[in-house]
Amino acid sequence: MLTKLINKNEKGFTLIELMIVIAIIGILAAIAIPQFSAYRTRSYNSAAQADLRNAATAQEAYFVDEQIYCDTTGTLIGATYGLYMSENVTLTIVAASTDATGYVMRSNHSSGDKTYVIAGPGGSIAAE
Repeated sequence: MLTKLINKNEKGFTLIELMIVIAIIGILAAIAIPQFSAYRTRSYNSAAQADLRNAATAQEAYFVDEQIYCDTTGTLIGATYGLYMSENVTLTIVAASTDATGYVMRSNHSSGDKTYVIAGPGGSIAAE
């Protein structure tokens, strides 16, 4: 009677096959998730660097108009000097000389792992 209820022609996956597939997916996820996190951190750091480069350009535009370097970020931000900051990027003007010798600015992203600094005019960006 019991043998009549079980049809031997039924197709399907065995428990072992399903467990192997789940193990493979787990291994792939263990590899992919840390890489994804690293890519996100690098993109946040790149946003901070790009905003710092744009801020240096805005400083030079301000210098052309005023013959001194700007000491407040609020003056540089907007259409006048063309500085628009990325979301969650903080820009700080550490020093701006009144005798037109230069400036020092820092930027970082709240989710990034580095802070960048530039000393201008003509300086390059360096990680702190």
